[in-house]
Amino acid sequence: MKPYADRLPTAVRQILTDIIVVLWVYLWIRAALWVNDMVEKLGVPGQRLESAGGGIADNLTDAGNRVGGVPLVGDQLVKPFNGAASAARSIAEAGRQTQEVVDTMALVVALIAVAVPFALVLFLWLPLRVRWMRRAAVASAVRDQPAGRDLLALRALASQPLNNLAKLGPDIAQSWRNGDAEAVDALAELELRSLGLRGPRR
Repeated sequence: MKPYADRLPTAVRQILTDIIVVLWVYLWIRAALWVNDMVEKLGVPGQRLESAGGGIADNLTDAGNRVGGVPLVGDQLVKPFNGAASAARSIAEAGRQTQEVVDTMALVVALIAVAVPFALVLFLWLPLRVRWMRRAAVASAVRDQPAGRDLLALRALASQPLNNLAKLGPDIAQSWRNGDAEAVDALAELELRSLGLRGPRR
């Protein structure tokens, strides 16, 4: 694999694009973490509710245990305390469930925040980058071989815009079919230049 072009303008553009993509992904990750933190703060009331409900339930249970020891009426006195403690535990449970919902929501929102930029990188930028690297690697491997120059010339005829081919002359395709070395080299050079690679060694 060839990561960057030989020609300076193309290589600089590729390096700058790679840096921008990395920074862009990093900033989106930071933004997702920030969103996660903001949503997590919505769980603070749930934490307080759980803490308060649990504390009240414990205090009521302790009080119920104390009054439960009163002779004759202890069993009757403890019932209201046990009922109130049960209600307080329900409040604490509601607070805990609220925190779970907020945690899940914070995670989902953070994932959504990074999903779109990551999808753009994975399905748009990365395939184009890998495609160029493969094409450049093959072109670099064959550019100094006579048969390789002919392949590059054929590739240029098949893929280069017509206006670029026309600049090489109106009979460039016929010259290539006739095996004209200058036409082959010109087409190979065109293909290599479009990839940002240096021409074949003479």
